[in-house]
Amino acid sequence: MTSNASPSRRAVLGLAAAAVPAALLAGAAPASAATAVGGERLGLDGVQVRRLGGAPKLPRAEAQAWLVADYASGEVLAAYRAHRRLPPASTLKMLFADTVLPKFSGSEKYRVTAADLADVPEGSSLVGVEAGTTYTVDELWRGVFLRSGNDAVHVLSSMNGGLAATVREMGTKAKDLQALDTHVVSPDGYDHPGQMSSAYDLSLFARHGLRSEQFRGYCGMRVAEFPGRHGKNFQIQNTDRLLGVYQGMIGVKNGYTTHAGNTFTGAATRAGRTLLVTVMHPAVGYDAVYKDTQALLDWGFRAATKVTPIGTLVEPLSETASRSTAAARANGAQAARSDKPGADSSSWPLLGVGGGLTAVLAAGTVAVRNRRPRRVRKH
Repeated sequence: MTSNASPSRRAVLGLAAAAVPAALLAGAAPASAATAVGGERLGLDGVQVRRLGGAPKLPRAEAQAWLVADYASGEVLAAYRAHRRLPPASTLKMLFADTVLPKFSGSEKYRVTAADLADVPEGSSLVGVEAGTTYTVDELWRGVFLRSGNDAVHVLSSMNGGLAATVREMGTKAKDLQALDTHVVSPDGYDHPGQMSSAYDLSLFARHGLRSEQFRGYCGMRVAEFPGRHGKNFQIQNTDRLLGVYQGMIGVKNGYTTHAGNTFTGAATRAGRTLLVTVMHPAVGYDAVYKDTQALLDWGFRAATKVTPIGTLVEPLSETASRSTAAARANGAQAARSDKPGADSSSWPLLGVGGGLTAVLAAGTVAVRNRRPRRVRKH
């Protein structure tokens, strides 16, 4: 494809790649297991699992890295090289969606220009976006999720202020999600030197995304209409080969490049439990990534109550900070109420003071029961 992009626009990918530490280029594991996000076991080499009595054996997976986690709790049930840094291919589009999807209304329209498509890498997966055609944001996201269209990614990036701005925002989002193995060079996940992620980080991206109704709807969409030439639509199909095949499958995203091989993050629900599985770079065959995912999901549903978690998928820093702020405000409000003249403050010293409460109960003078309101997590 002939490009008329300006030098500054063309140079952004090269500059991002040039800034990559050597450890990322080597696909290195974290320097210390003790500092591994989510728990020390997740930073160790080899298969990590703590089986209890009656737990089924793990299947043999061909991947260079994989992880099985409970979506609701974030508990990691088993993993292999969870923080190993590897090229993510189009699974990086999950982070792109986490970053950009909330910013535009699905009904918003955009007329594509040649400049929007100028930097789409040669050999990219495409949905068929054409310059001069007007698309809704909803249609562009269908192209991203179902056909992994790099052309749709680049158009949405243009709407978002350009490739460089989008790459920066994705990097910031990754840090907020505590996805510290990830280095973003291009929003489409294409093979660029230094573009890295890990099974752990991809699972974070998927878990965060699935909390959005829009994200969940797109990744679970099997077929959709997409605008073609002369006002005629054509049908596109989701390239996720487990949708409609594996019982309870709800998404999430697959990816393939020559350098990265096959990578897949999948989520499925059975009997009220949703599991996440990420598989990166099986040794051979296009089907291996799906076979490994299916086998690990099967194991996870059988073993979920028969293993001790080896780690956890952490929460975003911004959400943790928000909860801390809310708790501080609640505590301040309680203190203010207790200081009001005439307020019955006799019970306040008992709240959260286990020793004092135990002594009072032992004396048989009063029975106080502390109940904290259950926090409802929105998914």
